[in-house]
Amino acid sequence: MKSAQAWRLGMKDMQILPAPRQRGQLKKPTWIIVLVSLVSLFLVCAYVYPPQNSSACYVFSSQGCKALQSWLPPTPARELTDDEIASRVVIRDILDSPPRISTKAKIAFMFLTPGALPFEKLWDKFFQGHEGRFSVYVHASKDKPLHFSRYFINREIRSSKVVWGKISMVDAERRLLGNALKDPDNQHFILLSDSCVPLHDFDYVYNYLMYTNISFVDCFEDPGPHGSGRYIEYMLPEVEKKDFRKGAQWFTMKRQHALIVMADSLYYTKFRDYCKPGMEKGRNCYSDEHYLPTYFYMLDPAGISNWSVTHVDWSEGKWHPKAYRAEDVTSELMRNLTSISESVHVTSDERKEVQIKSCLWNGSERPCYLFARKFLPETLDNLMLLFPNYTNYTSI
Repeated sequence: MKSAQAWRLGMKDMQILPAPRQRGQLKKPTWIIVLVSLVSLFLVCAYVYPPQNSSACYVFSSQGCKALQSWLPPTPARELTDDEIASRVVIRDILDSPPRISTKAKIAFMFLTPGALPFEKLWDKFFQGHEGRFSVYVHASKDKPLHFSRYFINREIRSSKVVWGKISMVDAERRLLGNALKDPDNQHFILLSDSCVPLHDFDYVYNYLMYTNISFVDCFEDPGPHGSGRYIEYMLPEVEKKDFRKGAQWFTMKRQHALIVMADSLYYTKFRDYCKPGMEKGRNCYSDEHYLPTYFYMLDPAGISNWSVTHVDWSEGKWHPKAYRAEDVTSELMRNLTSISESVHVTSDERKEVQIKSCLWNGSERPCYLFARKFLPETLDNLMLLFPNYTNYTSI
């Protein structure tokens, strides 16, 4: 009896014990799934539809599109067209050939001018005593200039009309190169305008150009409206937007590079047809600013300096560089120009990014500039008084 009561009492105690709790169903980490999905979607969209302007890139990275591109898988290599293969075979063969050794190596000074050469007296003084180490070529697009210097007499080549911003400017450059290449002793080629003046003496210029293995072609990437904004898709497939570059037209180049410029018709045709003023959607493309920088960036980027050895002052922010007047030409100005050792590029997008680069000559920092423009004719007397004193501030 007692045992039965004890059993019922035990059962009663068990009934009042709290029931075991049921474990609630775990909540799924939905916010993590949503975040990963959004990031994945963003990367896929960025790969398939890359940003069309630099501002969009900076939304996600302070380093812009380059940082964004580093996250993405590499784009598969495009199969070259038959014309590209034929062109690149010729170009690569020229670049891989050993340079011609000349015991009488000369520099070709190629003057691109509408007519008169206001600084012929200064250049005459520059050339004196260095006969046999240079040659002169003049492309006068409007009027045949009258010369007094023996170095310029009968040095005009057949010339045609040149219009600023149009392919005729590139045609004139190629015409000068073609004529200068006929002399096998010409090993380096300099393009100069009628407003250019020398910043150093002849020996300095000769050694600077002849004892290095690169061409001084200006080239940089400008993602803004005056850079990549001038690109048009009709240049595809041979010229892609990612390769489109900008630079000043005033170059110096070694003989092998001059030869591949003359050998090119494929890329030249793309710029002739699709890089010109007054294009669709309000585009104004200037082939003399884009053809050679893009061409060398695509085909021999390690073979160029990425800066021009001709100095211009764009500080006024106009369509044309600062024009030096007589009162501007002082010893201090010329000393400053000859001592600049960094090249500067500024992009045309909203950020106005300033790209500064040391000028390295055979791996050592050296002054960037051998020539300068844009000097007005009225500066001649002051330049004649100062030359060659201002050329002695630096040496290689």
